[in-house]
Amino acid sequence: MGDEGGRPEPAALGLRERKKRETRRRIADIATGLFLMRGFDNVTVADVARAADVSVNTVFNYFRTKEDLFFDRQGEHIEQAARDFRDRLPGEGVVALFRRRFLEGLDARAYRTGFHEGVEQWVRTVHDSPALTARQREIGRQAQEVLAGLLAEETGAGPDDPTPRAAAAMIFAAQSTLIEEIAERKRAGETLQEMSADVYAAADRVFTLLERGLGDYAAAPARPAPPDGK
Repeated sequence: MGDEGGRPEPAALGLRERKKRETRRRIADIATGLFLMRGFDNVTVADVARAADVSVNTVFNYFRTKEDLFFDRQGEHIEQAARDFRDRLPGEGVVALFRRRFLEGLDARAYRTGFHEGVEQWVRTVHDSPALTARQREIGRQAQEVLAGLLAEETGAGPDDPTPRAAAAMIFAAQSTLIEEIAERKRAGETLQEMSADVYAAADRVFTLLERGLGDYAAAPARPAPPDGK
């Protein structure tokens, strides 16, 4: 699925390579449309090949598995997150970076935030397919590992220090929670305009919580003072 965060086409890219990329993108777009319309498990690679007017072998030349047809640009998204980390603003912490990028994604109605038309159909297609659910989980794990590695390198954490892995897990969990909330509200019938203010406010609360730490979040109420003489 496309996103604004993909890698730009190199200016000097040869004609042959450009055509290969265009063919790959066209096959993936056609496949995604079929999956969203009919369900991932109800569409075969042969169905995709016929719709794209290519052979099954051609599909597998571009995509290793059927799941790759649906998550065709997730590798680019992971790479983009790594580039964002390396290019963060002077003095910008990792939570501030992901807050900024998430809010920019909301402004742009980007697929990576879930704040776009059709998100409920996308989420339903994934949830209805065990294969896609497993692949999405694996992609999330890979993204966390990449970020954890960058955090460990940046902070000089040793291999036995779980802090970078914990930080990466919390950041991605926060993003996933926000995206799932958007999808659920869209599925319930809300428009993007109707939920917009709440979505931005929720993102602010979640990332502020990350920046400040859980601390006294959800602390038990203080016990009432005992009566005099007790």
